[in-house]
Amino acid sequence: MRKFFSAALVAALLAIGPQAAAAPFPPGPVHIVVPYAPGGPVDIIARLIGQKLNEAWHQPVVIDNKPGAGGNLGSELVARAKPDGTTLLINTPALIIAPSVYKQLAYDPIKDFAPVINIGRAPALLVINPKLPFDSVGGLIAYAKAHPGELNFGSPGTGGSLHLAGELFASQAGIKMVHVPYKGVQPALVDVMGGNIQMMFDAVVDVMPLVKDGRLKALAISTASRSPLAPDLPTVAESGLPGFDFSLWYGLFAPAATPQAIVRQINHDTARILAQPAMKSEMQAHGLDLIANSPDEFRTAMTAEEKTWAGLVHKIGLTPN
Repeated sequence: MRKFFSAALVAALLAIGPQAAAAPFPPGPVHIVVPYAPGGPVDIIARLIGQKLNEAWHQPVVIDNKPGAGGNLGSELVARAKPDGTTLLINTPALIIAPSVYKQLAYDPIKDFAPVINIGRAPALLVINPKLPFDSVGGLIAYAKAHPGELNFGSPGTGGSLHLAGELFASQAGIKMVHVPYKGVQPALVDVMGGNIQMMFDAVVDVMPLVKDGRLKALAISTASRSPLAPDLPTVAESGLPGFDFSLWYGLFAPAATPQAIVRQINHDTARILAQPAMKSEMQAHGLDLIANSPDEFRTAMTAEEKTWAGLVHKIGLTPN
């Protein structure tokens, strides 16, 4: 009798095991943390992705803006979150730049996160206050050399990718500029338009409407090739600073201990969304060249890029905060 019941119990466990393993994901609402203020390019991309995941999963996908400390506040929140796939992070190269510019970072971007998918890559625009007395990158460099330290450039926060874009520009141009960090893109743009600071780099999607309205003046595209969103606008490299090349990427991350099966499912579902013609067109309209790689490919690229950014920070002499 014992043998009979033991065999029956084993059979029952085997029967329910696959069903338990195949439990639908997500089990409830999913939160995508945006570690920057609402309205910026990271926020826009997160909301586009979140809406489609909401439809695919039949569960609420909530966008949580957690700005502060150059994106570190929101990133740390996700690094410490329950690793079940219901709390995700969307971030830019700022995530892997952070160890080079912050002495006491509360997380490790490689060890504390599971890369899910690199959504895409986009150029930035170099924009200035329209009242400034120059119309080109060459003119900006000449003015900065004649007025050392008078030009201020803004960014969404110290140590972020847009901050380093400005530092890279100043380093390669051999000019001195003052960095002014803000809590998000929008406050920085407001101050460029108001003349409180003179310039900044920002994503194409964020600033093109302001350029078209005449509230900002665009000087150049940050990438090595021109953007289809502004084909008549020269690159920084071809308009006064040869060799300059900078771009932003947008990636999804989960806490490090998240089961690989969940990571792969989120990757698969997001990649499928990005492959939809309407979504692809929407992303391209926001300046993104889609990547949609695998988690392993994303991790390999991140690890290599972290070393590249660390070398750049050392080269331009940034002192960790």
